[in-house]
Amino acid sequence: MLKQYFSNYIECGTDESGRGCLAGPVTAAAVILPKDFNHSILNDSKLLSLKKRVLLKKIIQKNAIDYAISHVSVITIEKINILNASFLAMNNAINKLKIKPKFIIVDGNRFLSKNKIPYKCIIKGDSKYTSIAAASILAKTSRDEYMIKLSKEYPEYNWSKNNGYPTKEHKMAILKNGITKHHRKSFKLI
Repeated sequence: MLKQYFSNYIECGTDESGRGCLAGPVTAAAVILPKDFNHSILNDSKLLSLKKRVLLKKIIQKNAIDYAISHVSVITIEKINILNASFLAMNNAINKLKIKPKFIIVDGNRFLSKNKIPYKCIIKGDSKYTSIAAASILAKTSRDEYMIKLSKEYPEYNWSKNNGYPTKEHKMAILKNGITKHHRKSFKLI
């Protein structure tokens, strides 16, 4: 069972998706949940099937006090690096919230806040706290939807299946077809 809140304040959880991808944006979500919210299958998005993520996305969006999603483009990733782009995506998502949190819990061991709100980094937070798990799911499903749309334009890379991650299939497609404007050229692509 995940813990609901780390603090006694209005708190948002934040997480990103797509940091290790070879193509596409890095996406983050920020979520404020009611203190009593929980769901029996809610967990880190990486541990859930696509079907469960899609189901939970609807439940989270319906029950959240507030949530926001932010994509940071490949152009920005190339300019500021993936770590800083991940921080930017999380900060952008937090800043898009209509209700301003008084505390932030962040999945991972590092964060660079740009909004003067106190925060706590929690390693594996997406499998410990409901709001981080919810942010993990919204970031992952939103990024996957983005990559599915891109895949229609670039079907040879099969991003609708691999979502831009460095799968063998994706690497073979890069060898065969070259790279697109959506590939992260600063990454080791092959």
